[in-house]
Amino acid sequence: MLIKRPKSWEIPERDATPERVYLNRRHFIGGVATAGAALLVGCGNAEDAQAQDGEAADVATTDVTGGGETASLYPAPRNESFTLDRPVTDEELATTYNNFYEFGSHKRIWRNAQNLPLTPWDVTIDGMVEEERTISFYDLVQQMPLEERLYRHRCVEAWSMAVPWSGFPLAALVNWARPLSSATYLRMETFQDRSVASGQRAPGYPWPYVEGLTMAEATNDLPFIATGIYGREMPAQNGAPLRLATPWKYGFKSIKSIVRFTFTDERPLTFWENVGPCEYGFWANVNPEVPHARWSQATEEPLGTGERIPTLMFNGYGEQVAHLYDGITGEDLWH
Repeated sequence: MLIKRPKSWEIPERDATPERVYLNRRHFIGGVATAGAALLVGCGNAEDAQAQDGEAADVATTDVTGGGETASLYPAPRNESFTLDRPVTDEELATTYNNFYEFGSHKRIWRNAQNLPLTPWDVTIDGMVEEERTISFYDLVQQMPLEERLYRHRCVEAWSMAVPWSGFPLAALVNWARPLSSATYLRMETFQDRSVASGQRAPGYPWPYVEGLTMAEATNDLPFIATGIYGREMPAQNGAPLRLATPWKYGFKSIKSIVRFTFTDERPLTFWENVGPCEYGFWANVNPEVPHARWSQATEEPLGTGERIPTLMFNGYGEQVAHLYDGITGEDLWH
């Protein structure tokens, strides 16, 4: 007889709040703005990144979810092993309150992000692999095991959301890429196109955006390549056509609009680590006991609630990932 033992962070699906929940949007936007919602750049005398982009975007009043060449693949079947301990965030909030510095440093860049052309979109697999190759996003996603997972998302800025991502395990992509045994890191890189991404014309940023994981992290069950959200294709502002979701790490690790996966034996210098090494590091695991340089990480504000709740160690996923860091000393695993 098969006995399913629930993980520490699971609750029955019947207890999850429906996708459309009542919220006071204006109260939320004002509340988060006072909670240090803007990422700052640099070390010591950090400059307010939002001062570089004063554009004020309107609150969304239209449908901004995706509807492109892979739309027929959604909704994907839900993987019931991944459930939530909190309500699913309202779809309009999750798709209009975004960080995507390629399109500006203000929070509601969703309008700007619509300029990103999503077809054609090629993905390159290179570095320490059996065979380097470039494949279209459409062909890649057809070869992956699509599913939906409910994940918590914790931003370093101390706001959070609960999201139904659709996509496939990063481990499935690693297996498909056939890396050499000598590869110890996976480096990921986003697009670079200054003609459509106004933020990439701003000074002081080391474009393109780069992120990285160890191979042990990349092949864990939790990392997820998201290609959809709320049962539909991914909209541009959320990182279309494919983005990373690492729910036990701060959100800046979840790189958007990926064009390259490079397997390497050298640890990547990641985007925010490069911009502000005293504030943002390679590991970025969530720890409520370790404050950011300029604010506490002990609590967070779920989008749309206007309330502060305690932040969980590893964002509640310690049972699945804490062992990945056993024996690592002399490094700050928490920023």
